[in-house]
Amino acid sequence: MSAETGSVEINEVVLRDGFQNEPCFVPTAEKIRLANRISKTGVRRIEVSAFVSPKAIPNLRDAEEVFRGLVREPGVIYTALIPNERGVQRAIECGVDEVNLVMSIGEKHNLRNLRMTCAQSLEQFKGIMKALSGTGIAVNGTIATTFGCPFEGAQPVERILWCIDTYRALGITAVTIADTIGVANPRQVSRLTSLIRKHHEDLPLTLHLHNTRDMALANAMAAVDEGVRSFDASIGGIGGCPYAPGATGNICTEDLVHMLHQCGISTGVNLDALLDLSAELPGLLGHELPGYVVKAGTSERLYA
Repeated sequence: MSAETGSVEINEVVLRDGFQNEPCFVPTAEKIRLANRISKTGVRRIEVSAFVSPKAIPNLRDAEEVFRGLVREPGVIYTALIPNERGVQRAIECGVDEVNLVMSIGEKHNLRNLRMTCAQSLEQFKGIMKALSGTGIAVNGTIATTFGCPFEGAQPVERILWCIDTYRALGITAVTIADTIGVANPRQVSRLTSLIRKHHEDLPLTLHLHNTRDMALANAMAAVDEGVRSFDASIGGIGGCPYAPGATGNICTEDLVHMLHQCGISTGVNLDALLDLSAELPGLLGHELPGYVVKAGTSERLYA
């Protein structure tokens, strides 16, 4: 499938990855209102929150309340991040459609982020998979720091392939590779995604990009050209890992959708609706956002 005729799925992560690093707590009612509006934009998935310790990520302490306040749109998958076994029962009780398990491939980042070695994370995943058995809840496995760890640097390709093999052996059916600290470049993305797709042709693969060094859109296009058809993104381009020094926001949803549409790649997403949401976020968060299209307008914008 060529990039020009393909179709790409957009997974919105502003409610979790976007808000987790904000200096001020976003009120629960505002999160619910935003989630319900995002549900009508045409995105494929919404990562609603994370079942994590309120002490670790205070901004997501209202995960249950947000999930229970949702007006669920048919065809939209509502997901939650779960870093360990303690979050499983909370996810089940909230009726999530899919859980996202995450482990950093860089050992030192995993220790900083999750306070576990990779071996300990994988052991936790075994318990999570057992607890989820028979619930009908889908499981996605994220490999954080895939393109580089802030403490160890580049990770061997063999280690990334080993991680995917291990995830699949556990019963995880879809994988996300994450550029957690925004160090990836287009050629690196092309090489790695091509290799993964060669080794795992049937694997649903998602790319999670950060725009720390202003290469996220170029990296997304490189991945599309290699056949990747699923991307995480955050409205306004906000977000970042609290445990990655210097990390900035995610790839901006409306900028990504705009670029794909300009290239003739369909997403099923209403760009105007995204731009309306993005235009309102600065007022909610109290600061400007890094997205471009909301400021400059689309490429079709004309002036008198």
